Amino acid sequence: MKNCWLITGASLWAAASCTGHREAGLQEPEPVEDAQPRNIIFILSDDHRYDFMGFTGKVPWLETPNMDRLALNGAHLRNAFVTTSLSSPSRASILTGLYSHTHKVVDNQAPLPGNLIFFPQYLQQAGYETAFFGKWHMGNTDDRPQPGFDHWESFRGQGVYYNPTLNINGKRTQYSDSTYITDLLTDHAIQWLEGRKGNQPFFLYLSHKAVHSEFIPARRHRGMYAGKEIIYPPSYHIPEYEITTPPTLDPETGKAAEGKDFYGERRLPDWLKHQRESWHGVDYMYHGATGFEKFFVDYCETLMAVDESIGRVMEYLKENDLLNSTLIVYMGDNGFSFGEHGLIDKRQFYEESARVPLLAHCPDLIKKNTEVNQLVQNTDIAPTLLEAAGLNPPEYMQGASFLPLLEGKETAWRDKIFYEYYWEFHFPQTPTMHGVRSERYKYIRYHGIWDTNEFYDLAEDPFETNNLIDSPEHQNIIQEFLDDLYTWLEETNGMQIPLKRTMGTHIDHRNAGTY
Repeated sequence: MKNCWLITGASLWAAASCTGHREAGLQEPEPVEDAQPRNIIFILSDDHRYDFMGFTGKVPWLETPNMDRLALNGAHLRNAFVTTSLSSPSRASILTGLYSHTHKVVDNQAPLPGNLIFFPQYLQQAGYETAFFGKWHMGNTDDRPQPGFDHWESFRGQGVYYNPTLNINGKRTQYSDSTYITDLLTDHAIQWLEGRKGNQPFFLYLSHKAVHSEFIPARRHRGMYAGKEIIYPPSYHIPEYEITTPPTLDPETGKAAEGKDFYGERRLPDWLKHQRESWHGVDYMYHGATGFEKFFVDYCETLMAVDESIGRVMEYLKENDLLNSTLIVYMGDNGFSFGEHGLIDKRQFYEESARVPLLAHCPDLIKKNTEVNQLVQNTDIAPTLLEAAGLNPPEYMQGASFLPLLEGKETAWRDKIFYEYYWEFHFPQTPTMHGVRSERYKYIRYHGIWDTNEFYDLAEDPFETNNLIDSPEHQNIIQEFLDDLYTWLEETNGMQIPLKRTMGTHIDHRNAGTY
């Protein structure tokens, strides 16, 4: 079975070579027997967390009718995660089917390695007409056309919400008159669909800037959520604890007595306490440029144009009798924290950071209101879309196709996922970390800092506030997860930190400077 090491655990981790894609190069894709190539649309948003959709009920007043429609008439993959919660690494994993330590795109600044193969290149070889619209955000600020796409429209770096400049097939065009980027990309994507030639199957990659900060809604959405009640997570505030001098100690363990010291007894890491005071924390967010309430509302209002974009694409397909047969996949490139653990932003392996929305719609393939509970990652996107196109994914890809899960078929599947994040010079608040998550438990291991690791029972503690790393009854599970983590890294050539040549300024008000 292909990629069986991803399915059932350490005993079956017989991985294909992680360098196979470099050695083999782009080869003719192998078709699946009797498969019919399917039209595919992949829509990606930026920093959209997994539970900020109307049908989840997380934010009672948030309305996303088109995302709700995708879930109702298709599938909601409720346990979808990224392998690295950062734009460029996640986008590279989506396009290659590889982990960050394999494709080496480990931050948002470094140039792209020259040896990567993007899955749309295989679609092109199989006769697909392909197009990319929107945020590329790999290779630093590059907006040049990339391999795998017959039509290309992108912008440099993060781009802007209003009056963008697009590189359209190698020629840059400046837009004005309050042109809103989400609407512009959707307009052009639909125009491309309308102007296709012949009867080739098509693949459309629509990659939105939204909802990346600084959040700027479309004018028609400004103020639509003004005055709504803001959702504060249980871990937003600094934990209250009784201060005693000297501290009250448990005579048997020598540690602070239960209930006396939240930070000490529950073992929250020191880096976490410090980060809440940085620009990625609620106590000094974005250097004081905005308040939490405005930040929260602006995010939700900016998301509205993304939801409308999905609706417009679906309406085009419906009008052209393509809606039932086309596979639409919607995903966020990583999650986003809104006060959990006192943080904003992403990068960490907490749920709100690493977990993403993932929806799939294709009535000819997927039953209505399908809920997929298995653990899925962004490395699975490339194999899944290739299989939907009637192609066998290359053996070197480290993800697996979840198409059988969408179809409701019984299939062997992984029982754990893995996570990695590498310290960035420009954002020194977050340390290098690796992690393992099963359906119930999560283990996070930090590298290069003097601090505590973390272990959570997600069934008992879904908000990840009670660190069980020292719990005697969990030591066997912690050891199992640690063994799995190192086996994963060893089997996938991930035991070396992928350093990058980096110069610039620390974006941290407490330690700013150029080095």
